Amino acid sequence: MAHGRIRAKIRRSSLYTFGCIRPPRESTDEPHQFRGPGYSRQVCCNQPQFHQKKPLKYVSNYISTTKYNVITFLPKALFEQFRRVANVYFLLAAALSLTPVSPFSAYSMIAPLAFVIGLSMAKEAVENWHRFMQDMKVNMRKVSVHSGDGVFSLKPWMNIRVGDVLKVEKDQFFPADLLLLSSSYEDGICYVETMNLDGETNLKVKRSLEATLTLDDDAAFKDFKGTIKCEDPNPNLYAFVGNLEYDRQIFPLDPSQILLRDSKLRNTGHVYGVVIFSGHDSKVMQNATKSPSKRSTIEKQMDKIIYVLFTLLVLISLISSIGFAIKTGYQMPNWWYMPQDAKKIYNPTRPFLSGCIHLITALILYGYLIPISLYVSIELVKVLQALFINRDIHMYDEETGTPAQARTSNLNEELGMVDTILSDKTGTLTCNQMDFLKCSIAGIPYGMRSSEVELAAASQMAEDLEGHGHDFSRTGGQNGSEIELETVPTPKGESSPTRIKGFSFEDHRLMNGNWSREPNADVHLLFFRVLALCHTAIPELNEETGTYSYEAESPDEGAFLVAAREFGFEFCKRTQSSILVREQHYSYEEPIEREFKILNLLDFTSKRKRMSVIVQDETGQILLLCKGADSIIFDRLAKNGRVYEEATTKHLNDYGEAGLRTLALAYRKLEESEYSAWNDEFVKAKTAITGDREAMLERVSDMMERDLILIGATAVEDKLQQGVPQCIDKLAQAGLKLWVLTGDKMETAINIGFSCSLLRQGMKQICITTTVDMLNQDSKKAVKENIVMQITNASQMIKLEKDPHAAFALIIDGKMLSYALEDDLKHQFLSLAVDCASVICCRVSPKQKAMVTRLVKEGTGKTTLAIGDGANDVGMIQEADIGVGISGVEGMQAVMASDFSIAQFRFLERLLVVHGHWCYKRIAQMICYFFYKNIAFGLTLFYFEAFTGFSGQSVYDDWYMLLFNVVLTSLPVIALGVFEQDVSSEICLQFPALYQQGPRNLFFDWYRIFGWMGNGLYCSLIVFFLNIIIFYDQAFRVGGQTADMTVVGTAMFTCVIYAVNCQIALTMSHFTWIQHFLIGFSIIAWYVFLILYGMLSPELAGNAYKIFVEALAPAPIFWLSTLLVTVACNLPYLAHISFQRSFNPMDHHVIQEIKYYKKDVEDRHMWTRERSKARQETKIGFSARVDAKIRHLRQMLQKKSSVLSPRVALAATRT
Repeated sequence: MAHGRIRAKIRRSSLYTFGCIRPPRESTDEPHQFRGPGYSRQVCCNQPQFHQKKPLKYVSNYISTTKYNVITFLPKALFEQFRRVANVYFLLAAALSLTPVSPFSAYSMIAPLAFVIGLSMAKEAVENWHRFMQDMKVNMRKVSVHSGDGVFSLKPWMNIRVGDVLKVEKDQFFPADLLLLSSSYEDGICYVETMNLDGETNLKVKRSLEATLTLDDDAAFKDFKGTIKCEDPNPNLYAFVGNLEYDRQIFPLDPSQILLRDSKLRNTGHVYGVVIFSGHDSKVMQNATKSPSKRSTIEKQMDKIIYVLFTLLVLISLISSIGFAIKTGYQMPNWWYMPQDAKKIYNPTRPFLSGCIHLITALILYGYLIPISLYVSIELVKVLQALFINRDIHMYDEETGTPAQARTSNLNEELGMVDTILSDKTGTLTCNQMDFLKCSIAGIPYGMRSSEVELAAASQMAEDLEGHGHDFSRTGGQNGSEIELETVPTPKGESSPTRIKGFSFEDHRLMNGNWSREPNADVHLLFFRVLALCHTAIPELNEETGTYSYEAESPDEGAFLVAAREFGFEFCKRTQSSILVREQHYSYEEPIEREFKILNLLDFTSKRKRMSVIVQDETGQILLLCKGADSIIFDRLAKNGRVYEEATTKHLNDYGEAGLRTLALAYRKLEESEYSAWNDEFVKAKTAITGDREAMLERVSDMMERDLILIGATAVEDKLQQGVPQCIDKLAQAGLKLWVLTGDKMETAINIGFSCSLLRQGMKQICITTTVDMLNQDSKKAVKENIVMQITNASQMIKLEKDPHAAFALIIDGKMLSYALEDDLKHQFLSLAVDCASVICCRVSPKQKAMVTRLVKEGTGKTTLAIGDGANDVGMIQEADIGVGISGVEGMQAVMASDFSIAQFRFLERLLVVHGHWCYKRIAQMICYFFYKNIAFGLTLFYFEAFTGFSGQSVYDDWYMLLFNVVLTSLPVIALGVFEQDVSSEICLQFPALYQQGPRNLFFDWYRIFGWMGNGLYCSLIVFFLNIIIFYDQAFRVGGQTADMTVVGTAMFTCVIYAVNCQIALTMSHFTWIQHFLIGFSIIAWYVFLILYGMLSPELAGNAYKIFVEALAPAPIFWLSTLLVTVACNLPYLAHISFQRSFNPMDHHVIQEIKYYKKDVEDRHMWTRERSKARQETKIGFSARVDAKIRHLRQMLQKKSSVLSPRVALAATRT
């Protein structure tokens, strides 16, 4: 703690030149003047009791992301259930079953409906409960709250009220939006990490008002009172307007004093703050949207199928009722045995009324065309599918102990239909860690270790060459190889030294002081000093190890300081005006401490793209040390400072191709007089009180940062999460598009684009940005016209591009995006974005992320998936068709709002390519089969009706019909939905193009749906008419008895059971003992039921009394008819799949055949070739990078061959 208090005495604000500098006292702004609505909030500081009554009563700090609560569950859940068209029909049928004209008992109609809806609602309740419990984990976090008399006590977040004074400790999240009152630093500075809000990992500096700096301990709040008047709750993260009335004065407030909920306190012991916005009024929650009700594409299409079947149902019911009316009016008077009932159904004098009444009977009787058990079966299957997703060991993160979680099972099959992925960057693709990997000093490259991108690309290239049988390392000449594949350098030896966080550099030439033996050792010395001096970090001594760690604003700075330390230049102390560096040279026996006086620090901004520090060494020499983007530094080099420019440029391009983040380093020697004259100008600009102070500072800084001498360049690897490049490449091969939406600045996003292989050398970048000032309305119009012109030109450039391998990347920042998302521009913007291989949106707010997601979802009409890890991603996660949350270390907001959660981005590959593919095909086949079997069964009732004068009589016993969907055919179809695999998970990953069967909807398009319906129609015709032909007008037993209605109905039902169960056996591709058992069980269960049902008393069994034992089992014709009808029903489907597999096979058919004949083992070359062919053509991912490299090598070979051929011919002529 001692060193922490010493560190706290440094006035951090003096380290900054621009954004964080405190203006002179006399330049303090006037209080804000509020006009109009939107500024009505009043907060009584340290007096929360005033906020318990209206009009100052505000929302509590309790937050909820659940879909339902105790009050809304019943109405909302019922609404969700009756959004399904089939449930509305069954509700109507259940109501009609209460009438006397129903052919079935009311219980048999109401009980299944209540069971189905009750089960679905129970599933919703369980999933909602899990969300509630995760909400409570956040609501029950503890924070110190002032409880009176200068005493702070711990309270749950949910009990915090507006006006409470909080004490937030280091590394804690802020529980609400706070006004910063003071911090553990004397000047009220604190560091805040806003990664959850905007995705940025660099720390933001916040500062309190000078008036509240004295509130620096618990006791100071005993008598503290004040009033805040400010804007009403709104979603703008980067703006705040308000006044603080304190100590009889009014002080203006701005965003630099506001600490937002879900951001984290860093590098600061503690802060005090007062709650301004709580709970759902906080800015991060204002950016969230209500938990949406999502339905999968297949479920929506099911409604359309229900409409089709309902139309068919009404049609045959009308035919039946018309037939009944005709029979009643014209033939019933001649039926002397039929009692005439003038008041009820059979009324020959009023046939129209009789037909209308019979319509109700027919609608209920033919209701089996629409399967009520379909929904409950799908719900059960989806729950079991979700269980398999949760238990998948390949998506379990051992480091954190976190499994994948399907937080809702409604969207399982949607995972297999994704077209576009919209991803956050920080924490999702990257793991917020920078590693110093390579560098270029004095035109010499250093660093032997390869980046993840290089390793992945080399592996893919080797695999591709093996598959295609290419050998580029040999040519026909005698001089050996002239063109060779790029080799990836890797450190020698299997073992590697202990891993140092932030430092992955390996090259003995620079380590252990060996750099001093290199050419231009003086340049190397300057390089290391730039790393050790040009920063704003604070060192912290680890007393256990004796080494220093660094609290830096950005991970880059931390990596540079770790690298400098490992190279022998350890930054060990910072005072208000100096930096102490411990230098270890090869020639020194002991380290030497050198003190450098800090004269000025010109901070890094996204506009400047560089940072400089002016120091004076122990000899009195004044140096300007600068680091920044290479394009900026190279423009500022002196004529004599470009010695290493050409070599360094080549190295920078190589580093960029390897996906590394690069900076150029340069310096300038200054004379005392030159520096003094410039510093006078700088001080004038720094203390100016005019509105253009920052512009003046920029101009003066620019004057100094000229005539630089290039030293070299650094290359750090923004460590991607494990497996991210491979995952992106596999998803690209699967035909998926990837958009990156990040709050980071454009340069950072572009660097990550290269790391992830979303960008590569040779890809044409379309950057939509502008420098036009947007303060007045005229300039906004100019900006809009500028964007239209850029979009039009870019679209035209893409259309005119003739190279089929050309790839375009669209990069746009948040300001331009706000215009591009307006109604008159958004479709042009989307059209351009869709034509590009990759899209990166930078500096976007959470609201913009959601708007972009909505634009892609609605504009393309295709399935979107959003993935993120922070609170700033909640909007897009909820807006997308599927939301995936990364359960990282930075809070659980994204997970709580998501439909699926995974521990790392790499698991998305398996979630989509394996589980998504399986779930889509399972659900699609399951639904098609359900409609098939119900049409095959239900239409036999209609045919019998026509045969029996449309009497409303069912050919089947009520118990037969009740058990058909519940027991006798339900279990195999559930097994199909849970266990079916067209190919194994390994094959799904090896052949990612199989995934495209989902987005192209090959298994649930109308062609396939009507095909299955036609199959059901054919099956019903065969079952009914073959049985009628067989059993009609002839004896079926030895005693000469003919078949009655019960015998015919039971025989027909037996044929249906056999036909549909054999059909599902033909449909399945993957068999385990479970499928065999369930299909066999379904058939055996039918016979067991017939025997047991027939053993009941005649009062209970009715006409089915001993029907099987005495009537059917002894009759050979019964068994022969069952065999004949079953074969006849399944023969066309068998012929269809045989023809398809032989002459027009689908991708998985080919793979199944290869695996069946074990060609993958016997002919590995063929198997590798098939794998390389089974990739969607893509322009992103390292496979695209490899393909571009191979094309380049081919072109070089062709050029070489064209040069060699005339020479060979000439030599042959001479000989």
